[in-house]
Amino acid sequence: MAGRQDESPTALRNTDPRGRLYRARQLKELLRGLLGHPIGQAEDELKHWVFRASRSRIPEIVESARKIRRRRPDILRTIGSGYPNARLEAFNNRIKVTIRMAYGFQRVTNLISLIMLRCGGLDIRLPEPVS
Repeated sequence: MAGRQDESPTALRNTDPRGRLYRARQLKELLRGLLGHPIGQAEDELKHWVFRASRSRIPEIVESARKIRRRRPDILRTIGSGYPNARLEAFNNRIKVTIRMAYGFQRVTNLISLIMLRCGGLDIRLPEPVS
C-alpha cells in the first residue's frame, strides 16, 4: 500500500494533461510543510507560497492564496506561538461551554471572570475539615 502512495504524485503528473492536480498537491504539501519551520523561515516560505499559488491558474488555489494573503499576520502569529491547532480548538470549545453555562448572567464582566477562572490554569481546592 505504501508503494502506491509513493507513486501517486507521479501518477497524478502522468494522468492529468494540464498538470493541475500535481501542482495543487505540490502547493498543498509546501503549505503543510511550512507549519513546522521557525517563524523567520516560515514567513519567507509563506510569502513564496502565496506568490506561486496566486500564479498557479488553479481557481481554488488562487482563492486560497488570496485568503492566506489577507490572514498572513494571523497565520504567522499562530506559527510563532507554537501551539498546535488542537490545543487552541480545545480552549475555544471550553470558552463556548462556559458561555453556555453563563446564560442569564447580568454582566459581561462576570462571564469574563468565569472564563478566566476555567481557562486560566488555577487549581483552587476547597479546604478540607481537619479530623
